Amino acid sequence: MLTFLATEKGCLFFKTSIILITLFFLQIIVITMLVRRFKQGTQGAIRSSRKFTPCHGIDFLYLMDNYTYAMALISTLNRNLSIVGDHFYFFRSIGRNLFRRGFEGSEFTRQSFHIGYKSAWLCVLTGFILGVVLTIQSQPTLKDFGAESFIPRMVTISVVREIGPVIVALICAGKISSSIGAELGSMNVTEQIDAMAVSGANPIQFLVVPRILACTLMIPLLTILADAMALAGGFIATDADGGMTLQLYFNKAISGLQYSDIYPALIKSILFGFMIGYTGCWNGFNSTHGTESVGIAANRAVVTASVAVIIIDAIVVQVTNWIIYK
Repeated sequence: MLTFLATEKGCLFFKTSIILITLFFLQIIVITMLVRRFKQGTQGAIRSSRKFTPCHGIDFLYLMDNYTYAMALISTLNRNLSIVGDHFYFFRSIGRNLFRRGFEGSEFTRQSFHIGYKSAWLCVLTGFILGVVLTIQSQPTLKDFGAESFIPRMVTISVVREIGPVIVALICAGKISSSIGAELGSMNVTEQIDAMAVSGANPIQFLVVPRILACTLMIPLLTILADAMALAGGFIATDADGGMTLQLYFNKAISGLQYSDIYPALIKSILFGFMIGYTGCWNGFNSTHGTESVGIAANRAVVTASVAVIIIDAIVVQVTNWIIYK
């Protein structure tokens, strides 16, 4: 992989993927917040303008409505540009503290344990059932064409390329991102983060960086574990129908894989892990309206991480098809 990235095509692939992911992520944030804030701002502005209108002439109300719409749009753009700026500042703070001296190794180990080990059983169960279902669903169709021997290769390529990374990322977005958002949100509401900053500790370095790094490392490992269990489930479903031996099944499954199938899945898993950790930390750090905001932060973390996973998957698939498969 390092050899590929060292080539001109690899550099182009890396730069293009980073630019596209950044643009799509910012576009989703801006559009979502723009629509929501614009609706809230215009409704409140129209109600207030009609409440204090000195006369009820039709032309005056028409002008006031247009004026309030314009002012609400301007204020909405200002707020959303501020949110985008906050994202860049937060991302820059993470990058600056990532390589700073005093890395919290014990916190990173603890977060890796909670994110990886405590989520392993869920990924094992999901991957196993996924392999069984794919095999059972594809057997009747392939049997009609006399192509039952292609089942191991079909299951392996489907799981490794696409289904495994996406399913594991969505599961972890619901379990891990919500947990990080709720934990940091409660710390922010109870002013524990402010107390850390006042006492001289760096909240970004102690709370954010270990969680994001743990997610970036553990999500690919959980994906590999789920892929392996999917192959095991596929073998059990095939063997239950009176088919192949274990050695023959795995020979057919592994022989169908190529490096061009593994690289995109690995890149997606790393990006998924980063986005899951980033969205959880961002929403937790920006919960401000009392204890109610803790649940809101957890909910937003799940939704944002899930949407980001789907967008990143679409981008990586397009880029890899353009660079690798062609």
